[in-house]
Amino acid sequence: MDMPRGLVRRILLLLQHTWATGCVALCGLNCSKTVMEAESQILTQSPDDTRRVTSSIATAAETRTTNKTEGLQKPSEQPSPSGPVARNKNGVVTISVHAKPGSKQNAITDVSIEAVGVAIAAPPTDGEANAELVRYLSKVLELKRSEVVLDKGSRSREKIINVTGSLTPEQVLDRLKQEASG
Repeated sequence: MDMPRGLVRRILLLLQHTWATGCVALCGLNCSKTVMEAESQILTQSPDDTRRVTSSIATAAETRTTNKTEGLQKPSEQPSPSGPVARNKNGVVTISVHAKPGSKQNAITDVSIEAVGVAIAAPPTDGEANAELVRYLSKVLELKRSEVVLDKGSRSREKIINVTGSLTPEQVLDRLKQEASG
């Protein structure tokens, strides 16, 4: 059954948009297919099937847009249920840190569910603030510098610090809270 090329183009644009936004496998269409394969599949479907696919794609794209505007976080940004200090799948203690470089002095400013706020007395240039953050946390945790490592976020304020010393997540969190309280 022949379909107007304009309709096919609109469907393909919706498919491309949906694939680009990360939606997967809608209505039996395989996302690994190329646009040409998708076009041939659409052209061979009945108009009712095509309308069903088009409306499903549009609904999925609209839902993703709505979810983004509702402030949903990416999985990697969601806080862990145990707070800013946890043990990763490799058994290493990790600390989620919100760094505040360029401060007057080093300090733990707050310990929230999402992250540990750390003021750093170094500018955010040439890795100076990162080095000072690792040095300061190793002092607070009473560990060697080699046991406190910046894992992620070298160019971001949101950082993940790995603690390879013999401390448990609870001990790390207690020491950070103690330092925050002054």
